[in-house]
Amino acid sequence: MSEEVKNSPDGEIKEETKKGKTKEKKESPVLNVEESAAPEKEEKEAAAFSFDSQDEELPEEIKQKLEKNKIARAKKKLIKKKKKKVARVVKVGRAYINATYNNTMITLTDNNGDVISWASAGLAGFKGAKKATPYAAQIITKIAAQKAKEEYGLQEVSVFVSGVGTGREGAIRALNANGLEVSSIKDITPVPHNGCRPKKPRRV
Repeated sequence: MSEEVKNSPDGEIKEETKKGKTKEKKESPVLNVEESAAPEKEEKEAAAFSFDSQDEELPEEIKQKLEKNKIARAKKKLIKKKKKKVARVVKVGRAYINATYNNTMITLTDNNGDVISWASAGLAGFKGAKKATPYAAQIITKIAAQKAKEEYGLQEVSVFVSGVGTGREGAIRALNANGLEVSSIKDITPVPHNGCRPKKPRRV
C-alpha cells in the first residue's frame, strides 16, 4: 500500500492511506538535560555531611536547641486551656533505655509505668550517625534525669535495658553520674527461641 505524506502548518505530520484514514505524529520537544539542577543539589548535600567529621555537638548548642523547643511548646500551650497540676513526688521509679543501632532513647517512669520524663538523641539535636554514639546517650540521660529530679524529686531507679546499640552502657553510667541511685539493671532485649528465620547479613 502506497502512503502520501503531507506537512501541516501546526508542525504535525499526517499520513494518508488509500482507505482515507489519517495518522498523526507529534514531534516530541527536546529537553536540555544539562540545565537540570537536581544532581547538583544531591552532590552538595553529600559533600556537606561526612562520617569522618569529629566535630562533636557542644553542650551549649544543645542548650540552645532545647530552649527553642521550650518556646515552641509554650506557644502551643497558650492556645489550650490550662489544667491544674497536682504536684507529685516520685522518689523511686524505673528507667527504660532503648539502644538501637541508629538511635538511643531513655524514658523515666514511676513504678506504675506512667512517664515522668523522656529524651532521645534527636531531641538533643544530634543527627545521622552521631545519634547512636555513647556521648549522645550521656547527654540525653542528663536531660531526662534533671527534669525528673526537678519536677518529681526522683532519687532511685531500676534500669531496664533493651537493644544492642553502643549507647546502652553510656546511658547507665550517666544515670549514676547525675545523682540517681541505680538499684538494679535488667536486660529485656527480645531473644528469639529459633522462631523466625533471621535476616541475611548486610553486604557492604
